[in-house]
Amino acid sequence: MKNGCSSNGAAIFFATEQGKKLMEQKKVEISWIHPEKSSDLSLPHYQTKLAAGMDVRAALEESFTLEPGTIHLFPTGFRVALPPGYELQVRPRSGLALKNGITVINSPGTIDADYRGEVCVGLINLGKVPYTIQRGDRIAQLVLAPVVQACLEIVIELDETERGAGGFGHTGI
Repeated sequence: MKNGCSSNGAAIFFATEQGKKLMEQKKVEISWIHPEKSSDLSLPHYQTKLAAGMDVRAALEESFTLEPGTIHLFPTGFRVALPPGYELQVRPRSGLALKNGITVINSPGTIDADYRGEVCVGLINLGKVPYTIQRGDRIAQLVLAPVVQACLEIVIELDETERGAGGFGHTGI
């Protein structure tokens, strides 16, 4: 085991418990931007065996107070190299959102497989009171997800469906 992944030389792994496959795993390379300034931070990690998202922490130099209605971009201190055909989604932490109104502004945010800059998290305070984020606070979740690219084809007409052009709220509340 290395950082939670079985190391057998392949890119796809399976987390196991008592010989039973629990969850498919995919190798993702990660590096600290400033290793000498990151010793007090932990890498993103899953809180439970079957968690979909890894908690990510704020790599702030000093605490930052997010006032109600304001948006701020928070550094994480690391960057990643994703395998082709995958994205890293940046999602809100449910407890932070429900209890304090703190959420990811562009939820879900997308880290593309060819991006090599610092992973940052854009948060907004939708609550009624200021909320202070400290260095090392868990601020979001990262979910590795497979993606495909669309191959667009121009056609004269689209096929008909039962739904048709019914949009927002067309099925009722």
